[in-house]
Amino acid sequence: MKNILLFALVLYLLLSCSNKIEKVEKSFYYWKSDQWNMSSKEIAVIKDLKVPKIYIKFFEVDHNENYGNFPISKTSLRLYDLDSLTIVPTVYLKNEIFKISSKPGLDTLANNINFLINKYSKDKFERTKPVKEFQMDCDWTLTTKENYFYFLKKLKEISKKEISCTLRLYPYKYPEKMGIPPVDKATLMCYNLVNPLENHSKNSILDVGELELYLNKKRKYPLHLDIALPVYSWMQVYQNNRFAKVIYNSHKQILKSLKEIKPMWYEVTKDTVVNDFYLRVGDKIKYENLTPEKIDKAIQVIRKNVVFDENTTVTLFHLDEEQLSNYTNEELSGFYTNFSK
Repeated sequence: MKNILLFALVLYLLLSCSNKIEKVEKSFYYWKSDQWNMSSKEIAVIKDLKVPKIYIKFFEVDHNENYGNFPISKTSLRLYDLDSLTIVPTVYLKNEIFKISSKPGLDTLANNINFLINKYSKDKFERTKPVKEFQMDCDWTLTTKENYFYFLKKLKEISKKEISCTLRLYPYKYPEKMGIPPVDKATLMCYNLVNPLENHSKNSILDVGELELYLNKKRKYPLHLDIALPVYSWMQVYQNNRFAKVIYNSHKQILKSLKEIKPMWYEVTKDTVVNDFYLRVGDKIKYENLTPEKIDKAIQVIRKNVVFDENTTVTLFHLDEEQLSNYTNEELSGFYTNFSK
């Protein structure tokens, strides 16, 4: 009985103490597929903030009846003057793949992904540090977890690399139901909490109230946890009251042709062409962006309720010149350092 009480006391003290990360490793996601080089601004941000690691989406995996599982949105990026960067190849896999794939099909998928990552690493990033980690990004569900977890084990076996995966807030909050992915570590994705097409009054990228529903008490997840935060914005276009398109760039140009009609919502006042897409007078736009203050509030919620190891990677999504122009380098730096204050 004394041992049980002592264990309970130690556990209480550990969970009730200040949840401070001793060392934050700074990182970015790089999610663009159509750019050969990083811009001078993007390179400058990496160097000015002394970011040592970048998660690059190498490709996505889709599925259809004719071709089976196949790669799309392959990266065109090549790195120059960034030899010291640690590159983590990242692959986005659609959840549907794991609804229909057999075990032999998943074996083939793991083999193909390992082959493509190694090929891209050699062809495009051979001057950087050797690749030691692969990250898999999938919105896995209760019905697909068995196949997805099988795939992760197989990829680990084949690649001989450290395997990490992304972790949404629902499986984080309910590990008994959703299971623990068989990986070396996970990145907790603290954004995209609301369906953007179903809730028109909340910011679907980051709503602090919604975040608090998932992070409602202090928890220690069974895996090492890293953290991902959003630093991007987007515009959802509605034409004739129907969703038409998401616009990821040229926001400052578009705002000149809009008038605000209610929080986050705008109306087009002048016909405008953006990247071959026509915005017409009367179209409605929901503009979702994030202030530094809102991101800092989210960091406070995360620090209060997520138990971290002493060393944790904080990754900002994503490295894009236009998106990062909404923040000063001091503000971006603060999103990292606020975890260790």
